[in-house]
Amino acid sequence: MLHIVNKSPLERNSLAACLRIAGSGTILLIEDAVYGAIRGTTVEAAVKEALVRFRIVALQPDLDARAVADRVIEGVGTVDYAGFVDLVAEHRNCQSWL
Repeated sequence: MLHIVNKSPLERNSLAACLRIAGSGTILLIEDAVYGAIRGTTVEAAVKEALVRFRIVALQPDLDARAVADRVIEGVGTVDYAGFVDLVAEHRNCQSWL
């Protein structure tokens, strides 16, 4: 399953809920959720731990727009818009975490 998170983990608990409830799959961080993919935040440890169960990727244009692309946690991948489409096509189900 593709889990799509778009809310900042520094303001909402969408990413934390996804990490807690989802069993496995790919997590795509878009919009303000990309803050969950950067080093030095309060969610860094949880994201690193989750890399054992999930493939975690962040949308590169959103990282660039927020000037944090150089601080991505090791093990977290990045995709462009075409990669976003590929992820949706690869997964039979998609779940948005609001």
